[in-house]
Amino acid sequence: MAPALPRTVRAVDTDQLLALEQEAATCGFSQRLPVDWLQEHLSAEATHYLVPTLVHRLSHRPEVSPQWRCQLLLTVRTGEQIWGLLDVLPGTFDKIPETLDAAAKKDIVSRIERAVTQREWAERTAADAGPEEMPRN
Repeated sequence: MAPALPRTVRAVDTDQLLALEQEAATCGFSQRLPVDWLQEHLSAEATHYLVPTLVHRLSHRPEVSPQWRCQLLLTVRTGEQIWGLLDVLPGTFDKIPETLDAAAKKDIVSRIERAVTQREWAERTAADAGPEEMPRN
């Protein structure tokens, strides 16, 4: 039987998050962000947060089922916090140390609820940058 979905928040640094995202890509999980995008946009010194939200089962892929779909609170280089999703294997999640107290967890969940999505942030950032100059022949 699969372990129960924990009601917690886990903190990871940028390198740990990149490793989690790489594992998700290797496993072919549907909820993940491209590692190269994250490397470009995440604050290297930031702490990011994972909140398990639901158990995702894949009957056609029992070798990677179940997964825990986690909400992410990511800090990008501008200092803003944005929201994303990441599927994580339960055994991988369990290896992340529990370091936050109840008040910090509550605050993080509240910030997730107010954060813009990764997609919204990326679209806004691209629009703010303006059109790229066309190369001249």
